[in-house]
Amino acid sequence: MVETTGGGPQDGAAEVLDRPLPDGVRRRVVQIVSDGFGGLTVGELPAQLRQYARFAPNRRIKFAGNAMASALETDPLFRQRIGEKLREAQPELTGALDSGSPPPAADPLDVAAAAYVLRPAGWVKLVAAAGEEAQRADAERADEENRAELERLRAELARAREHTRTETERLRSELDAARKEAESLHRKLRSALSDVKRGQAALRKVQAELETVRSDSHAQVSAAESETRRIKARLGETEAALEAARRAAREGRSVEDMRVRLLLDTVLEAAQGLRRELALPPVSVRPAETVDAVEPGRMTPKDIAARALSEDDPAILDQLLALPQAHLVVDGYNVTKTGYPQMPLEKQRLRLLGQLAQVAAQTGAEVTCVFDGAELAAPVLLAPPRGVRVLFSKPGVTADELIRQLVRAEPPGRPVIVVSTDREVADGVARAGARPVASAVLLKRFSKA
Repeated sequence: MVETTGGGPQDGAAEVLDRPLPDGVRRRVVQIVSDGFGGLTVGELPAQLRQYARFAPNRRIKFAGNAMASALETDPLFRQRIGEKLREAQPELTGALDSGSPPPAADPLDVAAAAYVLRPAGWVKLVAAAGEEAQRADAERADEENRAELERLRAELARAREHTRTETERLRSELDAARKEAESLHRKLRSALSDVKRGQAALRKVQAELETVRSDSHAQVSAAESETRRIKARLGETEAALEAARRAAREGRSVEDMRVRLLLDTVLEAAQGLRRELALPPVSVRPAETVDAVEPGRMTPKDIAARALSEDDPAILDQLLALPQAHLVVDGYNVTKTGYPQMPLEKQRLRLLGQLAQVAAQTGAEVTCVFDGAELAAPVLLAPPRGVRVLFSKPGVTADELIRQLVRAEPPGRPVIVVSTDREVADGVARAGARPVASAVLLKRFSKA
C-alpha cells in the first residue's frame, strides 16, 4: 500500500510513502476502515465494497481487508469519509495529530494508522517510525518464541527419554513374565506328555494281558477295550485343551508384541527426529579425541544461527512434514484467498486440493483440508484426491473451530502442523500443542514443487 496522490504542502497530502505500509499499521488501518464502514450508506461506499455492506465487522476484516485497503488508497473521497468517522470516534487522537503533536503515550501503531488516514503534515515519518517500532517488537517476540520453543523441545526430549526408559523397563518385566509363563507351559506340556506315555504303556500292558486272557473271558476283553477308548478320549480332550490354551497364549502375546513394537518404533523415530533437529552432540568421548593434535576452528553460535531457517522459508515445512507420523491440517479458504483470491470458490478448492495431493504424495504425511461450510445451503459435491482428507464445517460451526477440534483429537506428542494466517487460529492450535505455519509458507512450497 503506497500512497501516490499529491496535494498542498501544508496538509501532508503531497508527502509520499516510499516503502510498503508496515503490517501492524496496515492492520490498524483496515480496522479503522471497518469501524467507519458501518456508519456509511451503501451509496457512499465504493463499488467494490458494497457487497460487504451487510458483513459483520470481524468477517468484513477477514474477507474484505485487501479491498478496503485498496479503496482507501485509491479513492480520496472514501478516505475523507473514513477520516470523518475516525474524528468522531477518536477526537483526542485526531485533534493531537492536526495540531502536529501526537500524544507520547499513545500506541505508535494507532498514531501511524490515524495519520495514514487523515494525512496531516509529517504523516510519512509517523508511519515509518511505527513500522520500525513494530519490527523491533516482532524481532523481540520471535526471539522469545524461539527460546520458548527450544526449552519446550528440550523438555519433550527429556520426557521422551524418560518415557523410553520406563517403557523399556516395563517391556523387560513383561518379557520376564512371558518367559516364566512359557516355562510353566513347557513344564505342563512335559507332564502331559509323560502322562500320555504312561497311559500308552498301561494300554500296551492291558493289551498284552488281554491277549493272554482272551480265551478265558471275552467280557473282560470288552471291558478292557471300553476302558482303553475312554482313556484315549480323555487324552484327546486333554491334547485339544492344551493346544487351545497354547494357541490363545500365542495369539495374545503376538497382538501385545505388535502394539509394543509399534509404540517402540514410534518412540525411537521421534527420538531420532529430535536428535537430528537439535543436532545433539555425542554423549561419550571417542578414543581419537584423547590424542594430542591441532583441531580445526569450530563454528561460533553466530555461524550456527546464520544457517538456521527463517519462519517464512518453505524448507521449514518440509522439515516438519518429515517428522514421523506428521499430520498437516490446512485452513482451505485462508490459503486460497491469500494465494489466488480472484478465482471462484470452486476453482480455488480444486487448485488447492490438487497441490495438496502432490505434497501428500511427496512427503507421505497425513493431510486434512478444512473449508468453512457454515453458510452452505447444501453439501459441496467433489471427489477428494488421493491422500487428502476434505472436511466442511457443520452449520453453526466455523472452519476455525473445526481445526481446533481436529488438533484436540490428536494424541499428545504427535506432530501436527496447522497452516493458517489467522492469528486466533494459530494461537489456539499452538496452545493445544500443534505447530502453526503461515499460509504464505505453504504457497511458497507449492511454487517450488
